[in-house]
Amino acid sequence: MASMKLDTQLRSFADAASEAAQLADAGIDGVFTFEGPHDGFVPLTLAAPNSRVDLYTNVAIALPRNPMQLAYLANDLQLLSQGRFMLGLGSQIKPQIEKRFGAKFDPPVARMREMVAAMRAIFTAWSTGERLRFEGDFYHHTLMTPMFNPGPNPYGPPPIWLGALGPLMTRMAGEVADGLLVMPFSTERFFTEHTMTNLSAGLAAAGRARSDISVIAQAIVCVGRNEAEYAAAVGGVKGLLSFYGSTPSYRPVLDAHGWGDLHVELNVLSKQGRWLDMIGLIDDDILHTIAVCGTPDEVGAKLVRRFDGVAERVAFYMPYAASTELVAATVAAVRASGAA
Repeated sequence: MASMKLDTQLRSFADAASEAAQLADAGIDGVFTFEGPHDGFVPLTLAAPNSRVDLYTNVAIALPRNPMQLAYLANDLQLLSQGRFMLGLGSQIKPQIEKRFGAKFDPPVARMREMVAAMRAIFTAWSTGERLRFEGDFYHHTLMTPMFNPGPNPYGPPPIWLGALGPLMTRMAGEVADGLLVMPFSTERFFTEHTMTNLSAGLAAAGRARSDISVIAQAIVCVGRNEAEYAAAVGGVKGLLSFYGSTPSYRPVLDAHGWGDLHVELNVLSKQGRWLDMIGLIDDDILHTIAVCGTPDEVGAKLVRRFDGVAERVAFYMPYAASTELVAATVAAVRASGAA
């Protein structure tokens, strides 16, 4: 069976370096950060110098930033980590970009495509010393004096991974990205019939091979070694699923299973702030279809069946207080199932 790297989220902020070391001891290959109440780059900066794992943002919200800002951040983290950093970018959704960040959103796919192209032009200018001249529809970068040029990165430019769920963003990622971050709110059917189909279409449109891009399959994992651990996991996962399910951008996943009406109900309740009522709408069928559930051995076998030979990496998303020992048990179960 093909080798498959295993990643999980870095939960700590100030203690990120220590946690990254503990997760490495647990058998994890890479750690990633979300952008929530904290910036996603700060804990990776703390973890980068001494950690043994790969590091990536999952995702950094791209559209409020500009390509030059992101290029400097990514280049510095590539240096600090000695070539173990990957820049994961996502567009987020329109209300978040416009109402929280006060930035422009439309048209998101075109902006994200140009963001990648602009960053590649910046990396090339730094690597070769050639004049920087990028003039697009949204971004313009035409000045790079020696004082501000970090020069060639000895580890090469960091890979650019894009988060995508919809068909247009997924196809675009297939055309231009180094990696596809498969959104965690997904199912085996949606991943096979929609995500991989659209990725293949994007690769074909750009004349690229499947080997030209990495697939990072994120999985919401609901795992416990005993009844108490599993019950805690179920509570956290159902809460997350209800939140994702209320967001219009994620409705296609529910539609693929005939659950579109659930999105309507969840969306109405979210606008009323009725978060506990939302959780009650996530039944066990939905839980087990979207999340990967069970004991570590059961979860390990399911992850291998779903992703081995299709994804280069699997990122565990565990939205509850999962101990390092539970992470280690889950990693060991995946390895034992023959994926790595």
